[in-house]
Amino acid sequence: MEQVKITLPEDEIPQRWYNIQPDLPAPLAPPINPKTHKPLGPEDLSAIFPMELIKQEVSMEPWVEIPDEVMRAYQLWRPSPLCRARRLEEYLDTPARIYYKDESVSPPGSHKPNTAVAQAYYNKEAGVKRLCTETGAGQWGSALSFSCTLFDLECVVYMVRVSYEQKPYRRLLMQCWDATVHPSPTDLTNAGRKIRERDPDTTGSLGIAISEAVEDAASDEDSKYSLGSVLNHVLLHQTVIGLETKKQLALVDEEADVLVGCVGGGSNFAGAAFPFVKDKLDGKEIDIIGTEPTACPTMTKGAFRYDYGDTAKLTPMLKMHTLGHDFVPPPIHAGGLRYHGCAPLVCLLVSQNVIEPRAYHQIPVFDSALTFARTEGRLCAPETSHAVKAGIDEALKCKETGEEKCIVIAYSGHGFFDLASFEKYFEGDLEDYAYPQALIDKALEDVPDVDESSIMD
Repeated sequence: MEQVKITLPEDEIPQRWYNIQPDLPAPLAPPINPKTHKPLGPEDLSAIFPMELIKQEVSMEPWVEIPDEVMRAYQLWRPSPLCRARRLEEYLDTPARIYYKDESVSPPGSHKPNTAVAQAYYNKEAGVKRLCTETGAGQWGSALSFSCTLFDLECVVYMVRVSYEQKPYRRLLMQCWDATVHPSPTDLTNAGRKIRERDPDTTGSLGIAISEAVEDAASDEDSKYSLGSVLNHVLLHQTVIGLETKKQLALVDEEADVLVGCVGGGSNFAGAAFPFVKDKLDGKEIDIIGTEPTACPTMTKGAFRYDYGDTAKLTPMLKMHTLGHDFVPPPIHAGGLRYHGCAPLVCLLVSQNVIEPRAYHQIPVFDSALTFARTEGRLCAPETSHAVKAGIDEALKCKETGEEKCIVIAYSGHGFFDLASFEKYFEGDLEDYAYPQALIDKALEDVPDVDESSIMD
């Protein structure tokens, strides 16, 4: 029998997270205070993050030890399998070998608990009693809710209103893990009230939900804020994905020629890709491709500049590809890929041409999801479907050229809570949409200019 699932024993779970910061091809621009335009110090972040996470945010150590309690939690689902997509290969009639790293096996069904568990642990150790967060599609909210139950923390989630309405079962899953879930924007925060006054019918955005969660956390001394993507420490925790993948490929004498993943804030993609980025920076030939929706083309059309991470301008400014912090995305069904910005670490590597960004329309992405489901039997989330689309495209290129490449897909989550989206696909109610450059330009008008040469003065 041909091997399909490549598994590792539990004692092969990585013992350390990989920190890419010392290996970057150029310095990472620091987060800055929006008033002074000077780099933030640890004290500036202590109101919303515990000190251990702040240390990880700025660490230049190449490896960070994973605490024993986090390892014990990881054992609930890690190591995740690396699977050979043989039936998809046969259907595409490609000489390429296609693998997918299946993060859907976690209790919440995605990659998100890799960092949620770690963040819950560090907050618990710091004496925090309550965590506040935002969620788009609901995967991050589900993961943090699950993780808070492991460490006996209260969890409050501000869920983007359109996803709250489109994905009630994600909300119910969070409630099963005892979380309080609010449709954002709400009347509970100053940020939410101002936005509702300006636009009572708003469908919400991740930027708005972040504003509400940060405001909530900062106003309660027993609370901290928890973020599911974008920041350095979040991406750090996700590197267990890529580290396991490298071990699994070695078991079958493979090396990745192409690695693809979807990008919203960037955590799933970074977790899968960064250990391979290190190889590429060391001279190995490998194509690393990050995919996003044309309706939210952050990497492919956004400006690479300093911007706020949220709509109400409560967060520090980060240098990233951005569509403008006032960006309110169209209500496409890949809810986890609707953020106006992206992780600074990912954006730096895009700007250095280490990572190739690609944007896809919604309908061909769903086409690819159904192709995958009807060959491999697994229904992926709309977000994950962007990576599957890129993997299929790369395999079809190999069919044309005859190249026998090894293609690895970061399979970030299942689509069981997205069936309403697939129903709309079957009924022909989905539309392709490319966000106009004119609207991006207008949104960027409110982003202040930052003289980067003066930041370190």
